[in-house]
Amino acid sequence: MESEPVIGRRGAHAKGVARRQEILDRAIEVFRERGADGTSLRRIAEAIGISHAALLHYFDSREQLLVAVYAHAEATRSARSAPPPTPPGVEMMVNAAIANVEVPGLVQLYSTLVAAALESGSEVSRDYFSARFERLRTSLTASFHAQQEDGRIRDDVPAEHLAALVVAASDGLQIQWLLEPSVELEGTLRSIATLLRPT
Repeated sequence: MESEPVIGRRGAHAKGVARRQEILDRAIEVFRERGADGTSLRRIAEAIGISHAALLHYFDSREQLLVAVYAHAEATRSARSAPPPTPPGVEMMVNAAIANVEVPGLVQLYSTLVAAALESGSEVSRDYFSARFERLRTSLTASFHAQQEDGRIRDDVPAEHLAALVVAASDGLQIQWLLEPSVELEGTLRSIATLLRPT
């Protein structure tokens, strides 16, 4: 499992590292209760129960804190999950999407931060999500290439194209689900596996 990326300041000593972890754990709970819309760094600090100055010791901006909250939530979920029984592929994306929608507000936070990454002055979001997409595409491409060589999935489309399309489908369906919860997220994502079967 990859280690959690450090966004903001880690803290100079073990106590500082533990304090930062505590802040992120509490921030996730606050976000679940209130969401991220319109919440200032000062109000987040108040909700967590620390001073604004203490929060600024670890995070320079609201954007930096929210990206760190998402990265921490994802890393925590990954650490608690059993290793996947199969190589990275459609099933991995299905499981990730299901896990996302089970945490209130996490899909909204993800979508909001990805959209913010397109705006000027949002380097923290842009750097984090660009690297995340690159890692995901690379992992899926390697897996799909191996599955193509074994004849398990179609080989008439380049593996890197399949990887990018699966990521796009997963993200796009989660956005559709945000707008209309009746969208059948899990079943629709599983249909991608049918499309990938050898022709």
